[in-house]
Amino acid sequence: MRDADRRRLVDALAFALTAHGDQTRKGRQIPYASHLLSVAGLVLEAGGDLTQAAAALLHDTLEDGEGVDEERLRREFGAEVAAIVVACSDLLPGDTRERKSPWGDRKRRYLAQLASAPPRVQLVTACDKLHNLRTLIADLRNHGRDTLARFTASPEHTRWYYESAHASLRDALPPAIRSEFDDLIVALRGFIARAEAP
Repeated sequence: MRDADRRRLVDALAFALTAHGDQTRKGRQIPYASHLLSVAGLVLEAGGDLTQAAAALLHDTLEDGEGVDEERLRREFGAEVAAIVVACSDLLPGDTRERKSPWGDRKRRYLAQLASAPPRVQLVTACDKLHNLRTLIADLRNHGRDTLARFTASPEHTRWYYESAHASLRDALPPAIRSEFDDLIVALRGFIARAEAP
C-alpha cells in the first residue's frame, strides 16, 4: 500500500472517530467504530479499492456524525468519496442528525436510489447492509426477539427493508459474500416469522 493511500485511510478513520464521538451500536455498548472498520474490511475483501474503503469508514458521518456536511467531505476526501457517502445516506432534504423525516419516507427514497446507484456505491452499501445483518442475526440468536424492539421500525418493516436492499444489492457482491447475504436474509425471515407468531 502506498504511503498516500495509507494516510488517506488513517485520515478517514480519524475523521469518522471524531464525527461519531462516543456513539455505540444500537442497543449495545460496542463502540460505533467497530461497524465502520468492519464495513471497510468487507469492502476490501469484496474487491473494492481504497477510495471505497475510505468512503466505507465515513459512510454514516452525514446521518449520524457531528458537524459533517457534503462540502466538508468533498474538501477533505475528494469528490468521489463524498459522492459515495451521500449515496449511502438516507437523509431527505432538510433532515439533520437530530431531526429526521419519518423512517418509512427515508427508507423508500433510499431504496429507490439504490436501484440505480453506480456499482461502486452499491458495493459499499451492500457491505454496510451485510454487516448490519450479521450483527442483527447474531443478536437475535443470542438475545432472542427482544432484539427487534430496539429498532424504530416494526419487525415486519425491518424485514421489508432488508429484503428490498438485498434485492437491489446482492449482485454487487462477489459470490462468497453474496451467499452469506442470502443466508442472513433467510435467517431474518425466520426470526421475524417467529416473532410475529401468536
